[in-house]
Order: sequence, then structure tokens, then C-alpha cells
Amino acid sequence: MDIVLLFFGFILMLVGILGSFLPVLPGPTVSWVGLLLLHFTSVIPEDWWFLGITLAIALTVFALDYIIPAVGTKKFGGTKAGMLGTTIGLLVALFFPILGPFGIIIWPFVGALVGELLNKADKKKATKAAFGSFIGFLTGTFLKFMVTIVFLGLYISKTWEYKGALFPFFD
Repeated sequence: MDIVLLFFGFILMLVGILGSFLPVLPGPTVSWVGLLLLHFTSVIPEDWWFLGITLAIALTVFALDYIIPAVGTKKFGGTKAGMLGTTIGLLVALFFPILGPFGIIIWPFVGALVGELLNKADKKKATKAAFGSFIGFLTGTFLKFMVTIVFLGLYISKTWEYKGALFPFFD
């Protein structure tokens, strides 16, 4: 049973990292569930302080993911259309990787620009607002990505610490 929990916990860690970029998955929260599964094994001692602190971090980042893009958009004079365009641009980048890794940067900006232009903004104002939406999106994505990577590091570290008990056939 421990191997099953370990396997699903690791899968959730990877899904959490993907969730840093996909707007439909709460990356840090999914990664935290992976940490929780690790602590449900019979080998890893339950550390409720550790789980509580990491949960608080995951929930804070989850909340900030909604606040940061809105603040970036407002600060640069953007609208909800720009934020929606950013999300659509991200989905285009993920499902149609025409520009490779640069698409994840270019398409959200293009989406925000198109969203602002469709919202009747002039070109200069739309560009400024799209930049604000884009900066907010990048900040939120970077924050989620860093938290999920740290959670993965904690997961691997804890697994390595108890590797002898988790994998007795490798000793």
C-alpha cells in the first residue's frame, strides 16, 4: 500500500507542476495533496506542523493567483477582457505549441492585447493594459511554479530520507 501512496503522491506532484501553467488546475494545492499522501504511508511519520504550514502556503498562493493578475491589470489600466484574453492566449500556447517554449510567453500577451482591443481600447492603452495583464500572469505563474518545485523537493527529500524503509528490496 505504501508504494501505491508513494506512486500517486509523485503523480500529484507532477500534475501540480503542470497546474502551475494550466489555469484549470490549482498546482500548489494538487502538489500539497501529494505531500499528504506521502505522510499517509506507514513509514513516513505524520508531521502535522509540516503539513499545516505547507497547506497554508498552498492556499495563500491559490488566493494570490486570483489577486496578482487583477492587480497587474488594474495598475496598467486593463479590463476583464484583457485578463480573459491572457487566459485564452495561454490555452492557445498549450494546445497549439507553434512557437515552442516561447509560445507560453507570447500567446498570453497577444491574447491580452486582442482582449483589450476588442474591448474598444485604443492601441496605446490596449498595449499598456495587455502588458499589465501579462506581467500579472507571469508573476502568478512563476510563484505557483516555484512553490510546486519546492514541494517536489520536499517530497523527494522525505522519500530519500526513508528510502530504506519504503524500498526494503533495494537495501
